[in-house]
Amino acid sequence: MPDKYDLHCHSTASDGALAPAEVVRRAHLQGVTALALTDHDTTAGLQEAARAASDCGMRFIPGIELSAIHAHQCLHIIGLNIDAAQPILVEGLVRQQNLREQRALKIAEKLHKKGMAGAYEAVTQAAGRGEITRSHFADFLVAQGYVASQQDAFDRYLSKGKPAFVPTQWAGLDEVVDWIRAAGGIAVLAHPLRYNLSFKWMNKALSAFKQFGGQGVEVVTGRASDDDIRLSLKMVQQHKLFASVGSDFHTPENPWVELGRLAPLPAEASPVWSLFPTAAEFLA
Repeated sequence: MPDKYDLHCHSTASDGALAPAEVVRRAHLQGVTALALTDHDTTAGLQEAARAASDCGMRFIPGIELSAIHAHQCLHIIGLNIDAAQPILVEGLVRQQNLREQRALKIAEKLHKKGMAGAYEAVTQAAGRGEITRSHFADFLVAQGYVASQQDAFDRYLSKGKPAFVPTQWAGLDEVVDWIRAAGGIAVLAHPLRYNLSFKWMNKALSAFKQFGGQGVEVVTGRASDDDIRLSLKMVQQHKLFASVGSDFHTPENPWVELGRLAPLPAEASPVWSLFPTAAEFLA
C-alpha cells in the first residue's frame, strides 16, 4: 500500500488545538502513514511528535511553517525534513519569535483602544509555551462575544486593512529559504491560492522563490477544489517545481479540514516526497 502523506499541520506549539502527540495519533487514525508537523516559526513540538510517530509506526518528517516577506507581501513557506538544531535556523527562529511577540503586543493595544481589554493576557495564556498567532486573537474575540467566529474576527479586525491588523516585517523570502536549506530541508510555498494575488504576481514570486532555492508548492490542500488543484498544478509545471500535499489541520472543531483528508496528487505532478530520504534512511 502506498504512503498517505500529510505535510502541513499544526499543534499547540503554535496555533493548533491538539498537543503534538495528539496530532500524530489522530493522523494515524485517519490513515496517514507519513506526517510532517509544521508549526508557525517554531520547532518546539517536533520531538514529542517524532516519539509519538515512532510509537504508531508512522514515518515522521520534521517540519516548520515560516512567515516571509516578498515584494511587500507575506507568504508562508513550509520547511520539510529539517534539522531543528541547525544553528542558522535556530537563530532565524529567535528573530521570528521576537517579531511575533512584538506584533502580539501591538494587536492587543489596538484592540484595547477599541474597548476590547485583556487580549494580550488571554492570548498569552492560551498559547502557553507555544507561539502567539492571530488565530489566538481570533479565539479571544469569539470567547468575549465580540465576533461570531474565527473567520468573522479576521474579516472585521485582524486581516490586512482592518482595525487590529499589524504589518510585520518578517524575514525576506530569500533569507527564509536559506534557513531551510541550511537545515538540510526542502522549501515549499504553502497554499498558493490563499493569498488572493494575481497569477502574474505569483508567477514572478515563484520565479524568485526557485532562484532562491525553493523546490516545491502545495498543490493539494485541505480546502482545495478541483479547480484549485488544476491551477496550482499549472504553476508547478510552469516553474518545474515539486508538488506537495497538506491539510493545514488546526483543530478537530473544523469539520472541513481533517488530517489526511486530501484529494489525490495529480499523476502528472512530481511529488515532493521523491526528494526525501528513503524509508530505510529515515529509520537508520
